[in-house]
Amino acid sequence: MNKVIDLFAGCGGFSTGFIRAGFDISYAVEFDVVIAKTYAKNHPSTNLIVDDIKNVDQNGTFKKGMADIIIGGPPCQGFSMAGARIRGDFIDDPRNYLFKHYYNIVKVVQPPIFIIENVKGISTMQGGKIFAEILKSFKEIGYNVQHKVFLVSEFGVPQNRERMIIIGVKNKEWKFDDRIASVKNRLNLAPKTVWDAIADLEHAPTDGSCAIANHTSTKHNKKAVERMGKIASGENFMALDENIKSVHSGSYGRLEKDKPSQTITTRFDTPSGGKFIHPTLNRTITPREAARLQSFPDNFVFLGNKTSICKQIGNAVPPQIGYILAEIIKEVL
Repeated sequence: MNKVIDLFAGCGGFSTGFIRAGFDISYAVEFDVVIAKTYAKNHPSTNLIVDDIKNVDQNGTFKKGMADIIIGGPPCQGFSMAGARIRGDFIDDPRNYLFKHYYNIVKVVQPPIFIIENVKGISTMQGGKIFAEILKSFKEIGYNVQHKVFLVSEFGVPQNRERMIIIGVKNKEWKFDDRIASVKNRLNLAPKTVWDAIADLEHAPTDGSCAIANHTSTKHNKKAVERMGKIASGENFMALDENIKSVHSGSYGRLEKDKPSQTITTRFDTPSGGKFIHPTLNRTITPREAARLQSFPDNFVFLGNKTSICKQIGNAVPPQIGYILAEIIKEVL
């Protein structure tokens, strides 16, 4: 069984997909103590390291040959500030330390394959110079690096989420497009809608008594409920005869049954956070409904307070995408 290290593991969406495909997540790293509890509950056999990746990188935790695959999505806040620097300065810029430590661990372990999942916009930051330096840094240590933007709705996830996928294969020629086409044909992926994912929960109790974990709704105030009652399928705050102060253009948006959802963010619990009103009910979607739109199975339990749980779900790699990438990797291996 191929061994995997999951860096920036979060609650474990990426790991869940790889496990479904038959891989062994030997190690995972997550620095947030609360989020790590969710990971540990759902992946009890994984050696979970709860620490800053800087410490994990520098204390020699990982050695050459410890894994066949390294996966993870290093947060890219620093990338946009790095500017048009030469590669050496980019790698050493302290604002990019999260990427640097991911890179360092790949360089030490030298797995046959690594995967980075990140925001679509990473490729255009600083006119593409940052992305070019990222790709170049891995190519210089022997990886054939290819990348592709995934629209997750094309892979069986009921959500219009776009993510950049970077895969490096050590000393081996391969074609990303060919592997994607092969896996799509083999798995016969069917498009899914919001209603495919959450219809059966429409009348389930949302007061915490539901047999399915995390199906608990936000307690909206009277004014918010009245506003939601005026919003038809596919509409948003523009349908209201009042001035809604929100930074989100899709504020008070109601999900449409027969389409994928918009990107699930960390603010799906509030109507001002985007298009997160239930298709038929005057409430925002519950954490379980959001998790289903992210393709998490119902037996995956999220721990922590509401803010943390929303963060865990919104920031997760959809398990279905982890599974698809694992199936691609099987073919490459």
